[in-house]
Amino acid sequence: MTVESDRDIEALKIVGRIVALVIREMAANLRPGVTTRELDDIGRAIMEKNGAHSAPELTYQFPGATCISVNEEAAHGIPGDRVIRAGEMVNIDVSAELDGYFADSGASFMVPPVKAESKKLCAATRAALWKAIHSVKAGQPMNAIGRSIETEATRCGFRLVRELTGHGVGRSLHEDPEAVWNFYNAGDQRILKEGMVFTIEPFLTYGSGRILTEKNGWTIRTSDRSPVAQYEHTLIVTRGEPIITTMLPA
Repeated sequence: MTVESDRDIEALKIVGRIVALVIREMAANLRPGVTTRELDDIGRAIMEKNGAHSAPELTYQFPGATCISVNEEAAHGIPGDRVIRAGEMVNIDVSAELDGYFADSGASFMVPPVKAESKKLCAATRAALWKAIHSVKAGQPMNAIGRSIETEATRCGFRLVRELTGHGVGRSLHEDPEAVWNFYNAGDQRILKEGMVFTIEPFLTYGSGRILTEKNGWTIRTSDRSPVAQYEHTLIVTRGEPIITTMLPA
């Protein structure tokens, strides 16, 4: 999507705030003994209270309002009877639709007692996201995003899950640009344009970075079962700092 009016920007901010609120409340209820279905029910209730709809359900008939991925699961974890245990790392990925506008965000959370390796992995992934966000400006090459992420991942000693990427969003859950790469692609000659709307979402791991899809047809995990961290925001490109739609006010 490319925004065409202040109304577009405000509508994207409204649905983005709902997504951020859902993640915050789900994370606040994340503790040993809770099931992923119970967390998903919390997320669904907040979306419904705010008049929003689950984007993965609406778009793909995903079997859950949100995606909850644990440890080696990189994406599209299906909410269910899985009980969260102490020391696990849980990714909560939420996308929602309201009045024809979409937003998408995600974050990884550590369940105490926090493991040192999980803390390091999450910190590096979060830093990679923010370095990429700071590279976003109209007129700049899009591949600067991937360069920033790859540089930070390498500096911190992690590998990227290269097959998973950011994507365009706004009027649908996935749209142009189809892929916002998490690594430097010299052949990518696209230039960022004012008003573009897309997500940035690096996935970092200790392992090889290779992935496979589970038998359920949805959940993606690392082939070597190495833990994965992911952080994601939806952005609007401007001539200055990008507008991050999926952040709550400080």
